[in-house]
This record gives sequence, structure tokens and C-alpha cells, in this order.
Amino acid sequence: MAPSLYWWARDTHKGTPVVVKMENPNNWSMVELESPSEEDLLDPNDIVPKGARNKNAKQLTWVILLKAYRAAGCLTSIAAAFLSLAAIVRRRVVAGRTDSTDTSLRENPAVKSRFYGCIRAFLWLSLVLLDFEIVAYFKGWHFGASDLHLQHLYSLTSAFTIRDVFDLLYSKWVWIRVEYLAPPLQFLANVCILLFFIQSLDRLILCLGCFWIKLRKIKPVPKMDYVDLETGDGDAYFPMVLVQIPMCNEKEVYQQSIAAICNLDWPKERLLIQVLDDSDDPTTQLLIRDEVNQWHQNGANIIYRHRVIREGYKAGNLKSAMSCSYVKDYEFVAIFDADFQPNPDFLKKTVPHFKDNEELGLVQARWSFVNKDENLLTRLQLINLAFHFEVEQQVNGIFLNFFGFNGTAGVWRIKALEESGGWLERTTVEDMDIAVRAHLHGWKFVFLNDVECQCELPESYEAYRKQQHRWHSGPMQLFRLCLPAIIQSKISIWKKTNVIFLFFLLRKLILPFYSFTLFCIILPMTMFVPEATLPSWVVCYVPATMSFLNILPAPKSFPFIVPYLLFENTMSVTKFNAMISGLFQLGSAYEWVVTKKTGRLSEGDLVSLVEKLPTHQRGSSEPNLEEIVQKAHKTSKKKHNRIYTKELALAFLLLTAAARSLLSAQGVHFYFLLFQGVSFLLVGLDLIGEQVV
Repeated sequence: MAPSLYWWARDTHKGTPVVVKMENPNNWSMVELESPSEEDLLDPNDIVPKGARNKNAKQLTWVILLKAYRAAGCLTSIAAAFLSLAAIVRRRVVAGRTDSTDTSLRENPAVKSRFYGCIRAFLWLSLVLLDFEIVAYFKGWHFGASDLHLQHLYSLTSAFTIRDVFDLLYSKWVWIRVEYLAPPLQFLANVCILLFFIQSLDRLILCLGCFWIKLRKIKPVPKMDYVDLETGDGDAYFPMVLVQIPMCNEKEVYQQSIAAICNLDWPKERLLIQVLDDSDDPTTQLLIRDEVNQWHQNGANIIYRHRVIREGYKAGNLKSAMSCSYVKDYEFVAIFDADFQPNPDFLKKTVPHFKDNEELGLVQARWSFVNKDENLLTRLQLINLAFHFEVEQQVNGIFLNFFGFNGTAGVWRIKALEESGGWLERTTVEDMDIAVRAHLHGWKFVFLNDVECQCELPESYEAYRKQQHRWHSGPMQLFRLCLPAIIQSKISIWKKTNVIFLFFLLRKLILPFYSFTLFCIILPMTMFVPEATLPSWVVCYVPATMSFLNILPAPKSFPFIVPYLLFENTMSVTKFNAMISGLFQLGSAYEWVVTKKTGRLSEGDLVSLVEKLPTHQRGSSEPNLEEIVQKAHKTSKKKHNRIYTKELALAFLLLTAAARSLLSAQGVHFYFLLFQGVSFLLVGLDLIGEQVV
């Protein structure tokens, strides 16, 4: 059936009205109320019935004018956005704040510049080669995809094809590529492809395990139901629980975490809360001490501890707290970082798993995030962490009874901590350290995917970058230190293999190694040495499939699948640098930087917190505390966005390689390099995450 000519005369109403005033064809005005559609221009009384006359040209002109008006508005908005973006970039370049001026990581300047120097050398070499290849292209040296064969390239280097000095030089360059550069580069590419395939297979198996858990509805079940404290229904199981809140200069979040933990639904006489304050800022110390005193006066069993000698970062803080004489009276210890807000029933859902299960050493809860929709950076982090908890932690907990402790939102059996050697300050991942040692001593772990504890995600790229550096350098430190103990332990060969090859090598070392080497080094090099190739399925199809699997636990994040794929490759430079630093004890491998918090609360948390918070006695506050707080706000450091030199250098390297790929007509490789280069450029200019005006 042919489409109707009266396409404007539909009964459905779309958009909102547009008022058009017209005295004559040359004198008219139009007022747009809100997002109009073409049908809004027409009077409902003028709808043309079937078989009636067609609309005149005047109304069609109005429709065309409306479309032009909306298109002009769209172009104006895009132009304004680009101008604003250009202004932001200009201000950052003029300010000159780069990652080299960041003093929070006390890294050896020589070590810090070595990695950046290698990337910069590759960039300059790629620019020279690009110029050389462009000249060769215009002199007739065309290399299409079908030309990249050894025999054809050998024929190009014959004396009969040489016409001038440039041809001689380029033919020698082709010969050097074929004989000396392509074979080792292809070998390295094949090794990385093999590692990529193994890691992808591991991820696929984890996803299948998660699917099996969902299909069979497998979940850890305690041997008793938790008890309602008001009615007394159920078996009474209320062991002595110690709750620890380690914090350091985190004045943005201390109130909400202390309030949430003081409202835990557990007998007060069987619960002790330790606020372990390692702050070196006197104002923050006063604020936290005042908050603890107010809760203590309102009936909470809470104490404040501050170390005089602050050694060992978080591990040293926890170790010092466990040395208190009263700890021997407690059977379990729950740990919450300063930005974590457990629900009142947290202990009632976790502690019962320990009853009549003497082999159980740890119960770990899942994290949820109050600021997951704050910006693009937090949305991308949500994808990674949702996969980590939903798939990795849950599958390892169900099938292996072992996983890495997340450092917070978990309950430990104190006996397990003591038998495993307690907290050690030898690495920056004390949580993974104690988990591995407890596993070697035979303790089992349980992960509860249905018990959540709210916390914050880093909102700025600077904070996220430092967090990832610590999370990827620490495991390599730990691997070097734990390897002899793992080999000599009495656990089974299968468990040793799992810890060494899966837990450490595959997921902590191989993943950042091949991700950076394959996509940021080898792929650009194959554009300038086209005799070594990477298949399209390595560049596009398999990474897209893996990104699809990663995003399954967070289905609402599907619109961000392409930015996620590009951002993960962008973060590989930070993770690779951290992995190398930890493995070979370079630079800031042993430096701990507290992740910056903002103190955000969800709307539901605010309502419940207002209802539950007791009325503080203002007379118990420290003298002149308000004046001290106001002075601290005035002298607080102003946040700035920075320029990240390594990411910028890699952006230009990838964009240069993308330009070279055009000469070889490699479509998939060109688009990947182009978008990946733009991703590095945005991250290098700190245009992702929190923007400080």
C-alpha cells in the first residue's frame, strides 16, 4: 500500500504547541513553547479528511522553517559546547598543572619519568615514520590489505622497482621491516593474543559459573535464622562483636559512618565500636572525637583511639587496635571504612553464618554505591565493581570458599586473624594479604551477594587513578612475598595452583600486561610495520564480547558499553605502571594515598538518618569547635583538574597510528585507534569525572 499523502492528519498528538502569527507571507513570527513536532503547526479543525484537498504550500513552508529553526538551534548548542570545551582545555594548559606536579605520591622522579620517556620516544618515532610513509604513498608505494604478503614485499625491494634515492631508502626500510622488525613483533603479538585468549576464557568460565548459581539459586544459608531483638523470636545467638572504623583525615564522611554503625541492631552490651582515627589534622581529630563523645553520651558503646606513632597505614592502625587488652573478650570483628554505611540488620545477616561452622573465617558483604550516577566515571566504575562482586567474588566464594577480602564490609573470626599472623604492614593491600594467609591456614570464606553496604565511588579521575595504582601495585608486592609460603603450605595442589596462576598471575599480572602491551603498543606498531598483523577479531570482536559479559551484572549500564571498552584500555597505562612498580619495587609501590571522599548520602539514607539520630547535647562539644571548623574550611586546599602527560602522549601516538592505518586501508584498526586515541585524549585532559571550575 502506498503511503498516505495526508501524513500530517494523524490522530496522535506529539510534542507541544507552536504559536505562529502571520499577517502576510512576508510578515510572520513564530514562538516555540517546548519541543514541537511538525503536527503541532496545524489546527485540529483543519485536518484533511480522506479524499479532501491537499494542504497548501504555505503550511509546508512553516514545517520547513520549523525544521531549519530546530537544526540551527542544535548546531548552536553543539558549537557552544565545543567552545566551552576549548575554553576548559585552554585554561588547563595555561595553568600548567600536570601529574608531574602532584606531590601526593612521593615517587622517585627518575623512575617516574622513565616510563613517560619510553612513551614519548615511541611518539616521536611514530611521527617521523608517518611523514616518511606519507611521502612514500604519494610516490606510488601503496599498501592495501591484500598487499601485505612477504613475497609481494620482496618483489617491491628488487632493483627493477627503484627509480630514485627515496625509492632506494624506502625499499631498504621495507626490507628491514620484513627481515628484522616484523618477526619479533609478530611473536610478541602472538604471545599477547594467547594471554588475551586465556584471560577471556577465564572470564567466560566465571560468567558460566555465575549463570549456574542463578539458575540453581545457590546461596550461602546460615544454620540459624537471625533473631528479632524486640520479640525474641528465634534462637538467641549474639556473640561478642567488635566493630572497627579505621579513618584518616576523612572529615567529609565520619559522621554518617559513625551514625550508621551506632544504629546497628545488636545488643549494646555485646557490641563495642572502635573509631580508629589516624588523622594528622588537629581539626579533623577534634571533630571525630566530639562526634564519638556525643554518641557515647547517648548510650552507644563507642570509644575513640588515636595513634601517636602512625606507622603502617591502615594495617598498622588495625594491628594497634587489636592489641588492646579487651579484644580477648570478643569473638568476631567487623570492619568498615570511613565512607561505609551498613544497614541496621548487617550483623544479624552476617554473624549467624559463623554458628556451628568452626572452619569459617570471613563473611564478606557486597558493596553498593550512593553516587553511581554522579558522572561518567562513576558509571564506568560501577560496571567493573558489579562484575567483581556479582561474578568473581560470588563464584569463588561458592565453588572455592576463597576470594580476596575487600578490606571493609566484612566480619572476621578473631581466631582466624590471630592464627594467620594478624595484620601486617608489608604491603599496601593488607586485606588481600590477610586473606591469602588465612586461606593457607585452611580457613574458609563466605560471600553474601544479597547483603549490601553503601559506600562512595571516587568522583574525580585523580582519586580513581591513585586508588587503582594502589590496588594494582599491592598484589604484585604480595605475590613476591607470599610465593614461598604458598609453595610450602599444606593446602592441596589444586588450591596452590588456583592461588598462584589464577588469583595472582592471570588476574593481577597478565590482565594489565596484555591490555596495555597489545592495544597501546603492539597495535600502533603494526600500523608502521604492517608485515606484523593483528586480526580484526582481536582488535574488535573479542574485546566487544568481553565488555558485553562484564556489563551483564549491571544491565542499566548497557548504553555505556563502548565508553567502558575504551576507558578500560585507557586505564591500562596506570595499571601496567602500577603492576611493574609493585613487581620490581619501583617508585611509589609502597605509598598509600587515602581515596578522597565527598560525603554523599542517598535520599533514603538522609530520611532514615534524620529519624534515628539522637539529639546531641551542644554543651558537650569541644570549646570553640565551630570557629575551628570555619577556619579549616577557609584554609582547605582547593581542588584542581590536571593534565596527565602519559595519557596525552599515548593519545597522540594512537592518533598518529590511526592516520597511518588509512594508508593501508585497514578499516577496523583505523576506527579502533581513532576512538581509543580520543579516549586517551579526554582522560589526559582530565575531562572525565569531576570537573572543578
